[in-house]
Amino acid sequence: MIDLEEQLKNPVWYSLKENHKKFAIEFDGVQFYDPEVCTFGAFFDETKTAIAAQEYLKTSDSFFFVSEHQTPLIDDDKVQLDKKIDGCQMVLNTLPDVSITEHIIPLEKEFIDEIYDLVWLVMPGYYRRRTFDMGKYFGIFRNGKLVSVTGQRMQTNKFIEVSAVVTHPDYTRQGLAKQLIAHTTKEILKENKTPILHTNKGNLAISLYEKLGFELTRDMNWWLFSKKEG
Repeated sequence: MIDLEEQLKNPVWYSLKENHKKFAIEFDGVQFYDPEVCTFGAFFDETKTAIAAQEYLKTSDSFFFVSEHQTPLIDDDKVQLDKKIDGCQMVLNTLPDVSITEHIIPLEKEFIDEIYDLVWLVMPGYYRRRTFDMGKYFGIFRNGKLVSVTGQRMQTNKFIEVSAVVTHPDYTRQGLAKQLIAHTTKEILKENKTPILHTNKGNLAISLYEKLGFELTRDMNWWLFSKKEG
């Protein structure tokens, strides 16, 4: 059995081998999510990523390879690197006592469109409607409108990732994200799993995550690739 520390070195890979196996697409030992759910890929052998990337791009306009240290290889004539995000992984040490004053509710499938619209308003780009299927989502409403949300993304039998931490611009600086992260973290702990999250280096939200008991543990880098035209 793979221990937690090893899983965290390659979270996409182990999520697709365990809890998210039903979403897995494999090309010669390189793992990808179903592009309708999430456009992440993972590998151990970078010599296989060039052909796998070309195959996956037949199903998706773009995707991310996610890796701690390894650099994926691609065929520059057919695939292009759009950008590399220097990211980091954070793992919960101890959750402090956070006062929950907001009414936080679990979000069922009826809220998929509202979640999608809110995430795309604040962080346009890579969230898919079926990303909702990856884990549980929680939200806060104002006057019947979803204004803040957080959810769960990658997960195995040992960890669950906190993700999609988004608040409508009109409702920021009210502590909504803090309470949602704390609530989601508590829900993960109830399952006897380790809460983790990923963000880009230098993100101002890192200080909030640290106040909520998360510690920076390792780099986790994201290469965005797309098909080369022409």
